[in-house]
Amino acid sequence: MKKEFDFIDLRYKPKNDLICLFKINPAKGLSLEKAANIVALESSTGTWTEVEKGELDYVKKLRAKVFSIKKSGWIKVAYPQELFEYDNVPNILSSIAGNIFGMKSVRTIRLEDVSFPKSILESFKGPKYGIEGIRKIMKIKSRPLVGTIIKPKLGLNTKHHAQSAYESWKGGCDIVKDDENLSSQKFNLFENRLAKTLEMADKAESETGEKKSYLVNVTAETKEMLKRAQLVEKMGGKYIMIDIITSGWAAVQTLREANFKMAIHAHRAMHAAFDRNPEHGVSMMVLADFARLIGVDQIHIGTGIGKLEGKIKDIQEIEEDIEKHKVKETAKRLAQNWGKIKPVLAVSSGGLHPGHVPFLIKHLGKDLVIQAGGGIHGHKFGTEAGAIAMRQAVDAVLKKIPLKKYAKNHVELEEALEQWN
Repeated sequence: MKKEFDFIDLRYKPKNDLICLFKINPAKGLSLEKAANIVALESSTGTWTEVEKGELDYVKKLRAKVFSIKKSGWIKVAYPQELFEYDNVPNILSSIAGNIFGMKSVRTIRLEDVSFPKSILESFKGPKYGIEGIRKIMKIKSRPLVGTIIKPKLGLNTKHHAQSAYESWKGGCDIVKDDENLSSQKFNLFENRLAKTLEMADKAESETGEKKSYLVNVTAETKEMLKRAQLVEKMGGKYIMIDIITSGWAAVQTLREANFKMAIHAHRAMHAAFDRNPEHGVSMMVLADFARLIGVDQIHIGTGIGKLEGKIKDIQEIEEDIEKHKVKETAKRLAQNWGKIKPVLAVSSGGLHPGHVPFLIKHLGKDLVIQAGGGIHGHKFGTEAGAIAMRQAVDAVLKKIPLKKYAKNHVELEEALEQWN
């Protein structure tokens, strides 16, 4: 390797390093090696020109090292753990995903994956509950959880919001959540909505004998966010929800460090600004990794089907290529053994209805929240029937009975399958 590439060492064997997998497309006229070297220097100890003190021995030891380069543009970079402040996600991301996305030396650059050294993993709290903790809270041993989002997402007054939640729980939903852009608007103030909807959750619990949870959105400026979370805890709520991207990583850490009793549900609103372009930005896998480090208990990962990006029109195409599908990969990563950092419960949401349940359970497993908004509230017989249909679909899959066969004796599911084909 040329001497000018001081941040490339293809013989280096990572030990206690944070490792990033990037895909880069160099600027016109620039070699892949040159671009890779610039990525490593810009994200660690280097700058655009020579700096005298950058050549000090102890500084040179802290250089990031490109230790793998593929002709396809994939590179691996090892960052010495000493470069980072532990238990500080904003600091880590400012390093590995800071200026590099705006550099002229690359046309596109994608941070696809991250591997953390043990020292950094152990500095974070991770989820308070995780998969097993949530199952204990909800008293659900093995089946997927069934959830819904109140629809319409905005506009409902408090009374109708709480009534819709009650009908969802009565029909069989385990959890009901606010949508990402409902906070404390004049038509549905946070405090009133929380009190009335928790009241409906208690009513549904007493009538069904099942645990019911309300995922109220506490997303706000950090002081107000904590105030709202404190109110949820005071009123006996089991969950809080936060929009992790729009709130910011520091706010998510603030919420987790407050050590409330409630589980944290992470909504990924605005994630596509980072991960939609497969050649540029940050993958959902990486976003989920950092959310898990901080300590959310469950997080949206997508569906592979439904209304959002990631949908492939031909279901057979998904079946054949599922091992490469990013949604499944993210679900597997959330359950990976990270020592003391508990696994996170995956949430699949976005354009779902009962007909999607077999696919979701087959490919994403049972440690999953199947969350349908319109696919429950849009049922022709109403919200309660929509929730019943979703639970019937889950029951059918667990009993290994085809949905159409099971629907012959379950009118709510039958109607849902006919309505949404």
